[in-house]
Amino acid sequence: MPGMKKRANGKIISDPEILGGTLIFEGTRVPVANILAEIEAGSSRSSIFKDYPSLPLDAIEVCVEWASRKKTTE
Repeated sequence: MPGMKKRANGKIISDPEILGGTLIFEGTRVPVANILAEIEAGSSRSSIFKDYPSLPLDAIEVCVEWASRKKTTE
């Protein structure tokens, strides 16, 4: 079904019509994996927001929370 979105949490979604269903932040085309990689590399908040200006202000917290929940369910 085209345009069928799946929610990983309130702000992280997967839509097959956007980046082939890669997990992204709703309202953006920014992959969650990119932000997790930035966090793991030690990038500052300001650097992440500079590189990804379309990110919602709570994206980093949402990403960290999502990743920690995912680890506890694996």
